[in-house]
Order: sequence, then C-alpha cells, then structure tokens
Amino acid sequence: MKQNKYPHQELTEQIIGTAITVHKALGPGLLETIYEKALAIELKYAGLIPECQVPVPIMYRGHDLGIGYRIDIVVNNLVCLEIKAIERVLPVHQAQLLRYLYATELQVGLLLNFNSKKLVDGLTRKILQYPSAPQRLCGDSS
Repeated sequence: MKQNKYPHQELTEQIIGTAITVHKALGPGLLETIYEKALAIELKYAGLIPECQVPVPIMYRGHDLGIGYRIDIVVNNLVCLEIKAIERVLPVHQAQLLRYLYATELQVGLLLNFNSKKLVDGLTRKILQYPSAPQRLCGDSS
C-alpha cells in the first residue's frame, strides 16, 4: 500500500495529470481563463468536482471587507488551484496561493503556470498543516 507523504497526495497527482493533459493539448501562450475552463472540463472528465471562481472572504477585525479575491478552481472541496499564464512565477503569486489557503483553511494548493515549456516546470505545491482543527469547506459560512 502506498504511503502518502502529504495531505491529498493522490488527488493532487490526479489534478497534475489532468493539467498536463490540458497543457499538452493547448500549449503555452493563451489566456489564464482559457486554461481554467479547459482544466475544469478535464477535471470533470476525470470524475473530479471542480468549482470555479470561488469567492475568498477577506476579514479585518471581524468585518468582511467584501469579496476581493476568487480562487480559480477548488477541486473536490479539498485542493485550491491558482492558474497562471505568465513569464515566470514570482513570490507574490506564491503568497496569493498561501492567502487563499489560510482564508479557506484548505491544506493543499497548486500554482499552475501554463506559460511554461513543460507544465511541471511551472508547478508549485503549497501545503499547510492545521492543528487538528476541522477543515472548513470553501462554501461554508461557519
């Protein structure tokens, strides 16, 4: 039996495989929205549940500042995907992914830069460990 090294490892491997399929079919150089839509289609074909443009609440001193950000795709309500089509990933893009993870209390996020010659070269995985607190689902307001 395969031992998982991190949370949702099998799911993230499946997501990466579908993203590679999309990248091979479309190649680099298109808009992020095109990759997002194609990836959502491919994820559905793989039997996964993608939710696109998931609002991320931004809170300040207990006040919701309104919907300022949206996660590109959340898969099976467990993994956050941030889609990019940029020359190179910068620390600010990784910080954006981390912010999404903290705001939603999801543990795993993937930053996928489709403007790479090979998608694996544009892949960043972030994992957060929460101290045995129940994981909040993205759509939950509790």
